[in-house]
Amino acid sequence: MAPGRWTSRSLKRLGRNSDDDAQLAERSVAGDELLSVIAGGQEFAMDIMCVREIRGWVGSTALPQSPPYIKGVVNLRGLVLPIIDLPMRLGFESSEPTSTSVVVVVETADQVVGLLVEAVCDILTVTEAITHAVPDVGANHASHAVMALLTFDEKIVGVLNLNNILPLKLTEEGRAAA
Repeated sequence: MAPGRWTSRSLKRLGRNSDDDAQLAERSVAGDELLSVIAGGQEFAMDIMCVREIRGWVGSTALPQSPPYIKGVVNLRGLVLPIIDLPMRLGFESSEPTSTSVVVVVETADQVVGLLVEAVCDILTVTEAITHAVPDVGANHASHAVMALLTFDEKIVGVLNLNNILPLKLTEEGRAAA
């Protein structure tokens, strides 16, 4: 397997083979690179090919009746961009954005959203040797948001499954579905 390619075989090796993961496997991590960010004091990574841009934090406009992890919306060159508080979406405590907070604008399928994070860290090159399955911790929530773990000398980085983190499909009532 080429380093960093999320193939059907590698996802099965990690114990993953849902329909969402199969679609993700078809869209291998192009260039074998992931962007790492800090969210909730932890380091996570995402497919760099999903990243459209990285912006500094600007205030957002709150939307009534939206889930608590939606910080609001901002105007991005005429596009109304929902901002997701990534730490809160992952189950960590939310903190108020500061001037050093960063918004990573990502696109998956038909969705473009901003992910509010504490910092952008690095570009990681993935190899099979550092890729590990998410351990069973008694609930599927961890493996729902994180599809793999990358191990380095002194740290572990969770690879985010953006398709499962971006919940912005509207229901008939017009509210974002969880």
